[in-house]
Amino acid sequence: MAETVFDRSHIDDAVVARSLGGSSLQPFWLDGLDVPSWPQLTGSHHVDLVVVGGGYTGLWTALLAKQRDPDARVAVLEGRSVGWAASGRNGGFVEASLTHGEANGERRYPAEMDQLTRLGMQNLDEIEATVVSSGWDCDFERTGTLAVAVEPHQVDELRAAHNGDTEIFFDQSALHAQLDSPTYLAGLWSTRSTALVHPGKLVASLARACADAGVEIFERSAVRGLDSGSTRDAIVVETKQGSVIAKRVALATNAFPSLLGRYRLHTVPVYDYVLMTEPLTDAQLARVGWGSRQGVADLGTQFHYYRLSADNRILWGGYDAIYHFGGRIRPEYDDRPASFEKLARHFFTTFPQLEGVKFSHRWGGVIDTSTRFSAFFGRAKQGRVSYAAGFTGLGVAASRFAANVMLDHLGGLQTERTELQMVKSVPPPFPPEPAAFLGVQATRWALDRADHNAGKRNLLLKTLDAAGLGFDS
Repeated sequence: MAETVFDRSHIDDAVVARSLGGSSLQPFWLDGLDVPSWPQLTGSHHVDLVVVGGGYTGLWTALLAKQRDPDARVAVLEGRSVGWAASGRNGGFVEASLTHGEANGERRYPAEMDQLTRLGMQNLDEIEATVVSSGWDCDFERTGTLAVAVEPHQVDELRAAHNGDTEIFFDQSALHAQLDSPTYLAGLWSTRSTALVHPGKLVASLARACADAGVEIFERSAVRGLDSGSTRDAIVVETKQGSVIAKRVALATNAFPSLLGRYRLHTVPVYDYVLMTEPLTDAQLARVGWGSRQGVADLGTQFHYYRLSADNRILWGGYDAIYHFGGRIRPEYDDRPASFEKLARHFFTTFPQLEGVKFSHRWGGVIDTSTRFSAFFGRAKQGRVSYAAGFTGLGVAASRFAANVMLDHLGGLQTERTELQMVKSVPPPFPPEPAAFLGVQATRWALDRADHNAGKRNLLLKTLDAAGLGFDS
C-alpha cells in the first residue's frame, strides 16, 4: 500500500481533548439566530399548493410558486421548525454542480454534461441575483472553491483541469502562498462555481420572503399521510391537529422517509459531523493565509470540507459518514464523540500552526443519500404530487433547481429541465436491511482503502462502478 502524506497519528490526544472542551453541541448557524416562529396547523384549510418540508427545497418551491402565480394559495408544512434539519446544519457551500461534481455527472450523464453545467451555473447566478436584489443578509460570498490534493495520485487530476481562467492550478509552493498546510501537494481554484453563505441566515431570509409573498407557513405540523381517495382533483394532507386540501403537493422531506411508499428505499439517511472554531485572531489567520477566502475540499472519497465564516471562524466537516441500521434518525445520533475527535485530529494535522485553537460548536445531521449521489425526482397521484430528494450533501443550490423541476411537473409543463435524462430517470433503490447496512459499511471500508492506495479501487468498488452505483466524490 502506498504511503499517505496525510498522517494523523502524531497529533497528541491532549491537543484534541483541549480543543473540544467546552464546545456546544448545537449547529453554530442556528445558535441565537433571529428567525420568526410560525403557528401550528389546526383545523381544515384549502390551498392551491401545499409544500411538505420547511428547508431549502420546500421554501424555494413555495417562493418560486408565488413568483410564477402571485394569486396562488400556497402553504408550507414543517414538522419541527423552519430550517432545523439539513438546511441549518450544512457547511454553507452553494455549489453550481447539479450532479454532485463533474466526475459523477460525466459517469452518469455524459451526453448532458454541457447542458447540466450551464443550467447549474445559471441556477447559482440566479440565487446570487436574488440575494442581491432582495437585500438578504446571509453572508453570501462568491469565493469559488479550492480542491486540494493530499495524495500524490491526485495531483495530475487537478493539473489537467487547469484552463487559466476559471480553473486555476497551483503547484505545491504556489498553493502554500494561497493557503498554507503541510498536507497539500497541489490545488485547483474553481473561481466561479461556488459561493459561501450562512445557512441559517439563508433559511431565515427565504422564510421571510415566502411570508412577504403571502405563503402560509406552519411549524410543528408533521404530515402523517396523503389521501386522494375521497376527493376529486385534490389531495388531503393530514397532520395530527389539522389538514390541508390542496390541488397540488410538493414533497421536500430530504432524508426523512418519503410519504410516497414507492420511494421509501430510494434514499438512506447518513450522518455527517461538523466542527466550528472560535473566531481566529488576525495573527492566527495570518499563519494560514487564506486571503481569497475560498471554500476548500480535499480529493479523498472520504473528504473534508472547510471554509471561513464571516467572523473568521473555520468550519471543518466531512470524512465520517455514519449509517445506522434501519436508516434510523434519532437526536442522540447528533453527538458522536469518536467522529468529533477524529475531525479535530485531522484539523490539527492540516493546520498544525493553529494548535491551541478551540472549537466553539460541534454538531451532526443527516444527509439524504441516493444511489446516484445526486437529486432525483418522482411524481404520483396522476401528476398532482411531485417529489425531490437524494441531494447527498450538495443541495444548498441544487434545492432551488429541484424546486423549479417540481413546479414544472405540477404545472404539466414541458421545459428544458423536465426533458433532462437526469430528471426523467430514477436511480435504483437501496436494498432492504440487513443488506443496506452491510453494503454501506463494506463500501466505506473499500473507499478508505482506495484513498490510501493511490486511488486504486478494489473488486467491490469496480463492481459498484459497473452497476452505475460507484462513488468517488
